[in-house]
Amino acid sequence: MPSPTHLPDSIDLIVKRFQRLTDPKQRYEQLILYGKKLAEFPETFKLPENKVQGCVSQVYVMAKLDDKERVVFAGDSDALISKGFVGLLSVCMGGLTQKEIELLTPDFIKDTGLVASLTPSRANGFYNVFKKMQQQAIAIELPSVR
Repeated sequence: MPSPTHLPDSIDLIVKRFQRLTDPKQRYEQLILYGKKLAEFPETFKLPENKVQGCVSQVYVMAKLDDKERVVFAGDSDALISKGFVGLLSVCMGGLTQKEIELLTPDFIKDTGLVASLTPSRANGFYNVFKKMQQQAIAIELPSVR
């Protein structure tokens, strides 16, 4: 029986990658790798409207559309785990349409096994980053609508 919420392939692949890692330390290392793969985030983009509220660390994210009207993300954090969340979510949600992102729920993080080894404040940080990225993606005006 198909699941009611079909996950995009990008998320499905990442969930499977994390599920293969049985050691919480390996999951953390994988998460940090996603953060290290992020492109340089210019200081000029570190503005209040790009700041993720409710995070202990400084976290910034930004969404824009590519030429196919798919959402792409950029971001940065001064903390390895938070930066990993931004990197992970950029891969998960990048390349999706605004509608696909609007319909996403952050529940897939539970399937990665990461939540089990996250402190409550870090788990909360993940949800805050997800929500901010989702809000920014939905708020972009489509050129075809203008």
